[in-house]
Amino acid sequence: MLNEEQTLRYIRAAKAGDGAAKEALLAGNVSLLKSIVRRYLGKGVEFDDLFQLAGMGLLKAVYGFDESFGVRFSTYAVPMIAGEIKRFMRDDGSVKVSRAMKSAAKSMNKFVEEYAVEYGSQPTVREIAEKFGMEESEAVFVLGSSRMPVSIYEQGEFKDEKAAGLVDRLPSVDDTDEMIERMQLKSAIDALPEREKKIIMLRYFRDMTQSEVAEIIGVSQVQISRIENKAVSEMKRLLG
Repeated sequence: MLNEEQTLRYIRAAKAGDGAAKEALLAGNVSLLKSIVRRYLGKGVEFDDLFQLAGMGLLKAVYGFDESFGVRFSTYAVPMIAGEIKRFMRDDGSVKVSRAMKSAAKSMNKFVEEYAVEYGSQPTVREIAEKFGMEESEAVFVLGSSRMPVSIYEQGEFKDEKAAGLVDRLPSVDDTDEMIERMQLKSAIDALPEREKKIIMLRYFRDMTQSEVAEIIGVSQVQISRIENKAVSEMKRLLG
């Protein structure tokens, strides 16, 4: 990795037409490019193509960077790189709403309604997961797939109003950018340990209080708060 002084020196040289400086910037930011590319794997575009797009985004960032603003180059470059990939995926139409998830959510909701009519109460997450043969956290995610998550940076409008948010509130318009953000969110959630994943799902997709989640998990409310804060911090890191 290049330090900031080296980066600025190469940026100045690249803007002046030095091809070797551009190569040095690309080589010195390989780890950054790969970390961004990993977020978009499995969405219909090969790694090499994504990496090439990321490199194009980096070079655009090089030519658009103004060091007089006093911002680190990486801070400026990351959204430029991600934007280059998103733009391609949007225009190419590679990212589409998952019909399988829509279908699963519809079946689950029908099961919940029928269960409530028959037993007079809603089924537990475990019962829903067992019914559809999946992990509890996955069942919660599918059930919540039709709901938009709340902010990861602001306090959520939950019953106890004490938890950190989840991700920036997304618009209700069903466009490709929204879908990419939701896929990034799912990847970040999937990267969490199973217990943390389940807590996040129950808190932010099922709108449960920390006390309610503590009762389900079998630990204290204080522990739930600690685990949740740790999980949210990790997701912020993964989401950049």
